[in-house]
Amino acid sequence: MVLMGAKAQLRNQKPVILSISTNDGLGLNAKNIGILLCTKYIYLVPFGQDSPFCKPNSLIAKTELLLPKLLEGLEGRQLQPILINISQEEFEYRR
Repeated sequence: MVLMGAKAQLRNQKPVILSISTNDGLGLNAKNIGILLCTKYIYLVPFGQDSPFCKPNSLIAKTELLLPKLLEGLEGRQLQPILINISQEEFEYRR
């Protein structure tokens, strides 16, 4: 159902906001994320590595930025910077 909703939004040239959470974002899925970054009407919540030493391919979105991203997406703009540095405190929390 989510995929059908996203396809309908894109078909009607409306924004789709994605929030990444994956253990393979810097592995085989990096190519797919790159394609999404260049796709019209698709906007991503800023994201970064959540645990670069324990999970080197893992990416997670900064969910605190979801509301600002939604507002920017409705205006047709990508919230910048898209790649963020997640603080050391958050690294410790997620280990």
